[in-house]
Amino acid sequence: MDIVLDYADHYALDTVYSHIASAFTATPWHDIVDAHLLVRDSLVRQGWTLFWLNAIGAIILYLLLATVSFYTIYDHDQMKHPKFLPNQIAREIKLSVIALPLMSALMLPLFLWEVRGYSKLYDNVDEYGWGYLIATVPLYLFFTDMCIYWIHRWEHHPAVYAYVHKPHHLWKVPTPFAAYAFHPVDGFLQALPYHMFPFIFPLHKYLYLGLFLFVMIWTVFIHDGAYFVSGTFINGAAHHTVHHLEFNYNYGQYFTLWDILGGSHKTPTLENTMPQKGKLTQNMASTSDVQKSGKKKRD
Repeated sequence: MDIVLDYADHYALDTVYSHIASAFTATPWHDIVDAHLLVRDSLVRQGWTLFWLNAIGAIILYLLLATVSFYTIYDHDQMKHPKFLPNQIAREIKLSVIALPLMSALMLPLFLWEVRGYSKLYDNVDEYGWGYLIATVPLYLFFTDMCIYWIHRWEHHPAVYAYVHKPHHLWKVPTPFAAYAFHPVDGFLQALPYHMFPFIFPLHKYLYLGLFLFVMIWTVFIHDGAYFVSGTFINGAAHHTVHHLEFNYNYGQYFTLWDILGGSHKTPTLENTMPQKGKLTQNMASTSDVQKSGKKKRD
């Protein structure tokens, strides 16, 4: 995050804070304001800046990625599903826009520790070599997937679920706009492994930003209703839709490994027979029709 902070300070915020400080020139608070606003390394300035950069940046990225996915990838037939809620998209967006700034506030201590040099983030590739840089990518994905699996599964415990994770399961048939429609504590807990990683393993700063963007894209991707990632290894949108519909399966973020090891894996059955886009919804509707037909016969 120090890279983002440096760019923001250099191109905009030094000037902004200077103008704010000048308004206090003739006041008793002049020295205090200067110390906290004009000095880049000030904890107050860094904290304030990081909070707003992350809150506003996350909202913009979320809306951009979800909108692009909704209009280019998302299967709109999903909205015909009987479990699709009235006014669902607006509700997903509202919850996300409320949750993201609160998640940013909860993450602020970690952001501050990162920019103040307490993490293992590094600038120069030569410090660890290209081999380690490349190996960092699968290491990051497998480490965070493992952590999120257990955090996510713990959130489904009856003592926790209703207080933390239930809001995200309002969306039985999610859209891309549900990607960040969390309770803020839920979002914080599931994002924690991404920010824990550079305190445990060395991680190149620019790679960290790239992985951060990938995580946001992937989170939207698994809610986009496009079931074109097949197989049993990748935990794609079809697997995650099963999780939203049936609750107790497919807790993983990227892979099915920990679900398989933990006995919580369930392969979407129609992904093997009708993997093309949109067929899962058609099957759900078909199943619903069969159930209604059977009910009429019994009546």
